[in-house]
Amino acid sequence: MILNKVYIKGFRNFKEVTVNFNKHSLIFGANDVGKTNLIYALRILLDRSLSDYDYELMDSDFYAYEDTKSIIIRAYLSDITEECVVARMGGRLSDDGELVIEYQANIKDGKLSYKFYCGKSDSTDDLVEIDSPYYRKYLNLKYIGSRREFWGYINKSKNELLLQAKEDRDEEVVEADDRLYAEIVSKLREVDERVPKLSYIKNATEQINVELDKLSIHNREQQIVFDIASSDVDKVISNVSIVSKFGEKRMLVGGEGRINQIYLSLWASRNKNTNISNEVSIIVIEEPEVYLHPHQQRELAIYLGQTLSEQVILTTHSPFIVCEFSPNSMIRLYKRNCNDTLVASDGCSTIIAENFEDFGYRMSVIPAETFFSDCVILVEGPSEMILYNTLAKQLNIDLDRLNISVMSVDGVGFSTYIKILNAMNIKWILRTDNDIVKIANKNKYRYAGIERGISYLDLQTIDQADKLVIDQNKELIHDLADKEHIPANVSSAASSLIAILEKYNILIAQQGLEEDLYNSPINQNLKEHYGNELTADQIICKMKEHKAVNMYEFLKKHKACLTSLEKDRISLPIQKAKEYIESMYGAY
Repeated sequence: MILNKVYIKGFRNFKEVTVNFNKHSLIFGANDVGKTNLIYALRILLDRSLSDYDYELMDSDFYAYEDTKSIIIRAYLSDITEECVVARMGGRLSDDGELVIEYQANIKDGKLSYKFYCGKSDSTDDLVEIDSPYYRKYLNLKYIGSRREFWGYINKSKNELLLQAKEDRDEEVVEADDRLYAEIVSKLREVDERVPKLSYIKNATEQINVELDKLSIHNREQQIVFDIASSDVDKVISNVSIVSKFGEKRMLVGGEGRINQIYLSLWASRNKNTNISNEVSIIVIEEPEVYLHPHQQRELAIYLGQTLSEQVILTTHSPFIVCEFSPNSMIRLYKRNCNDTLVASDGCSTIIAENFEDFGYRMSVIPAETFFSDCVILVEGPSEMILYNTLAKQLNIDLDRLNISVMSVDGVGFSTYIKILNAMNIKWILRTDNDIVKIANKNKYRYAGIERGISYLDLQTIDQADKLVIDQNKELIHDLADKEHIPANVSSAASSLIAILEKYNILIAQQGLEEDLYNSPINQNLKEHYGNELTADQIICKMKEHKAVNMYEFLKKHKACLTSLEKDRISLPIQKAKEYIESMYGAY
C-alpha cells in the first residue's frame, strides 16, 4: 500500500493544494510554512491516537485569509494488497486496490459538524459517508512529533519491547533462557538472604523493632527487616533501564543527540513490519535531525529509510538530510505574500527529478541550503559569491533574515540550477559576464553573455512583445567582424536585449566582474591594493589570477569601501532580491 496524494482545502494555512507522495518522502520549507499542519491533516484521517474530540476543529483551523466555512482533507491510497486491509474493507476497495478516504468539516449557523467518507474513488457515487474512521485499526499512521519525551516513551513501551523480543525466540534459545533464568533466581535468593546480615542493616532493624515493642504488644511475633526482595526475578527484569556502558562502567545516557538516536532506533525496532501483520502503517517523523550533528543527520536519514519497510514521511530543516533524498521524493512548501502555503510542483514529482539529472552528482549541503530559500542569487563563480555576501553585509542587507542565498554555478552552468529552482518554485536572479568571444572555426565574434541570457528565457514565460524585440535583435549580436570596433546598430541591439533580460532578472554585466569593479567607485581602493604604478590592464589581470583568493584578500582589508557600490549596477542582484522579498512579505 502507498499513500499517493492528499488534497487539502480550507485547512489552516492551506487554501487549496494537492500534495503527491512517494514511498519515502521529505517535506521541507521555512519555519511556520505549514509542515506540521500538512502532517496534522494526514493525522486527522489516519492517526489512531487522535480522539473524537480532536475531529471537532476550532475556528482557527479554518483557512483564515478568506471567509471559509468548510474543510476538506482527502487521501488517495493505491496498491492495497495487504490481507489485513483487503479482508476488512470489503466493497470499499476498487478492483485495482485503490481507496479514497475523506474528512469534511463545516460551520453552519455557528455550529461545527464533521463527517468521514470512504470509497473506491473520489466520485460522489463511490465516496460514501461512514460512521467513524474505523479503518484506522488496520490502516493507519504512526507519528513521532518534533517534541519527543524519551524517558516517558521508554517507560511506556519497555515491557512491550521485551515481550516482542521474548516472542521472537526459537525453541533452542527459550531452553537456554530458562536455564539462565533458574540460575538467576537461585543467586538472587542468596542475595536476599545475605544482605540483611550486613551489620549496619541488622542493627538498624533491631532498633526499629525495639521502638515498635514500646508502642504496642500486638504483632510482636513479626519482625521488621530491610528486604530488597531481589528474588522476584520478574520484578527485577521489569525494572531494567537503559544506561550507557564503557567497558564495565555504567554512565548516564546523553547528551540530547544520543538520546534522540536511541529513541528513534527503539521506535524503528518496535515498528518493524513483519510478514504477518494485522495492520498497515504510514510512518511520519518530524525533524529526525534534532540535536544531531551533520554526519549523524545523514546517517539517520539513511537508517530510517532502510529499517522501516513501510511508507515513510519525514519533515526537516536540515540541508544535510535533503542531500540524502532522491530529488523526486522532495516536497517543498513555500508561501506567497505571507498568506496561503503552496507546494512546489505539487510535491513529489518527476519534474524535479528530471531537472536533477545533470546536477545530482554535485549535490552537497551548499546547494541543498538554497532549497530552503525564498530567493537565490546565481553568480558565475566563488569570487562573485564572496563579493556579494560581503557586499550585502556592508549595505546592511541581512540575507539570512530575508531568506536569500547566493549560489555559485561554477562548473555546472546556470541552466541546470534554473531548472531546479523553477521546479521548486524558488525565485532566482542571476548575474553573468557580458563577454564577447571568438566563434569556433571562424574569424568572427559573438556576444556570448547576452546569448547565454537569452537561452535562459526559454526556461520561463515571457511577453510576446519582448519576444518580438529579441527576435529582431539577436542576429545582430552574432558574427561580428571586430570585437574592438562594434557598429552603432549592434551596440544598440545589445543594449535593447540587456534591458529585456533585466526585466526577467537576468542581469548582464558591463564586461566581467573584474573590469566592472575596476570601473566602479572602488577604483582607487583597487589601485592602492594592487599598486598605483600598475596599469588598468595589469590590475585586472592580477585580479583574475586565483580570483577567489584575491577577492578574499582584497575584501579582508578594504570591505568598508563596498558601501560606495550601493547605487552601482554591481549591487543590482542584491537590491532586486531584497525588493522581491519585501514585495512578498513586507519591509520593516
